Amino acid sequence: MRTERKWLTMGMTVCLAGAVLAACSAKDNHNDAGEQGTGGAKGSITSSLYDRGSVPAKEGTMEDNRWTDWINENSPVNVKYVPIPRWESTEKFNTLFASGKAPDLLFEYSAGPKDTWYQQKQLLPLDDLINEHSTEYKQLLEKYPYLKKAGTLSDGKLYYVGRLNEVTPIRAIFVRKDWLDKLNLDVPTTTEEMFQVAQAFAQQDPDGNGKDDTYGMAISHQSSRTLDQVFQNMGFVLRGDQIVRAWDSAVAATEFRKRLYDEGIIDRDYLNDKNGEKAKQDFVTGKLGIYPVLLKWEQFTKNEYATLKQNVPDAEIIPIAYPESPAGAFNPTYQNPVQMTAAVNRGAKNPEAVVEFIDFLVKPSTATTLQFGLEGVHHERDASGCPVIMDGEHKSEVGYMTDATMLSSSSLVLEGKCGTANLFNTDIPLEKEGLELFEMGKEIYFDLSRPYSEITHSEHMPQLPSDLDVTMGQTGKAIDDLWVKAIVSGSAYSAQQALEDAKKIWENGRGPEAEEWMSNWYAENKDTAFLAKDIYDFVRQQEGQ
Repeated sequence: MRTERKWLTMGMTVCLAGAVLAACSAKDNHNDAGEQGTGGAKGSITSSLYDRGSVPAKEGTMEDNRWTDWINENSPVNVKYVPIPRWESTEKFNTLFASGKAPDLLFEYSAGPKDTWYQQKQLLPLDDLINEHSTEYKQLLEKYPYLKKAGTLSDGKLYYVGRLNEVTPIRAIFVRKDWLDKLNLDVPTTTEEMFQVAQAFAQQDPDGNGKDDTYGMAISHQSSRTLDQVFQNMGFVLRGDQIVRAWDSAVAATEFRKRLYDEGIIDRDYLNDKNGEKAKQDFVTGKLGIYPVLLKWEQFTKNEYATLKQNVPDAEIIPIAYPESPAGAFNPTYQNPVQMTAAVNRGAKNPEAVVEFIDFLVKPSTATTLQFGLEGVHHERDASGCPVIMDGEHKSEVGYMTDATMLSSSSLVLEGKCGTANLFNTDIPLEKEGLELFEMGKEIYFDLSRPYSEITHSEHMPQLPSDLDVTMGQTGKAIDDLWVKAIVSGSAYSAQQALEDAKKIWENGRGPEAEEWMSNWYAENKDTAFLAKDIYDFVRQQEGQ
């Protein structure tokens, strides 16, 4: 029945879509960006759009494909897209601004580039524009004041626009429960207990094959960042309502890693696992006992967990709370609930048209189409009315436009439904297990009696002045190299020696200046900035706590 219904609706919808695309294919000659047409014609703007190199050849290019056509057919303005290489966005934007060709609407996830544009007075204040020319986004600001709080900068004006996301834990520590059971071990609740469990996993043959071929824990790539959160080894941290440099956490995290390394509990070649692929392979082949990760739960289920179960059908995993470290017991990073993703170029010739386009992008109907494609062709609705991707060409025909939804707020936030849980098909046993892991993870990691490990989400962290930021980047790299040296040098170089050397580099590398800047920023902005306490408030609102 599902297949018959799919092809019936596809046939009807493709006819309609074909008519739309045929109309789009005879493209109008758009006015130059920023000029307003006469006789009721649409205004025209330019907009950036990340290019990840993922557009199939048959679909066209990032700036010219079925969905850019759909947007220009349905949007109140004509849009010319400027592709921005995803991992070279800063360099590309710098070139565009220098040549006077930066687009009107600027999309960027990272806080650093946006702050630079603000400091260089490249951005347009949006308060009056939105009050006078917006309906959709103005309503969001009124209903969700955090959007305004997060988008308002130090001069008290609104510069950033963004979206609301479902809050989920996006880091976790997974442990092989079947190995715990086999070795009669309890779930570790402290970092010392975690070390003992990892040691047992590495040395007591938990897979029962008689070989010394298991690792206790992964510490490469994103696993390392997750482990740093356990120790609150986050550089600047909030303690006693003051921002301080967490030297004690850096030492504790280094000593923990050093013990793992010296005892052969981890892959001693972990430094060469630059992207975490080796650790992932160890996990999915059943050779890794403790796996700290950065994840999207449904993707983890359909990829890493599915592969593990194929290779080791009897494997069982559970997420565990961050073990208590000398600095305390913390929660992991959450998905940014209020994500500032765009700003408007001060040089935009038609800012009113930009606001019209922002309103179009924030509409739930636009978000659904750009994320899930056409109903009946790429998705259908479940019993709750939530869009569910159908079998077929969604990935190749829709998936490449993910970044066109950077102003699309989660329907879970807006309607109280259609969140991550709906992405699991519980008719499939593996996905049912994945949903159970996700629900377990939420229960564990939404313990709001524990502090957040960071001052705020990284996308809301204050940005040091550019010259100081560059210097601190160099200083930070030199100090990180010392911690690594301590880990791999055995008795020849201790964590305490690394600390002494690190503090000298810090003193000579403008560290005290950065500390003073951060301390002053917090004193002046702690009541207005979007901080960890605001993230917790959002979780309470979402979860009905």
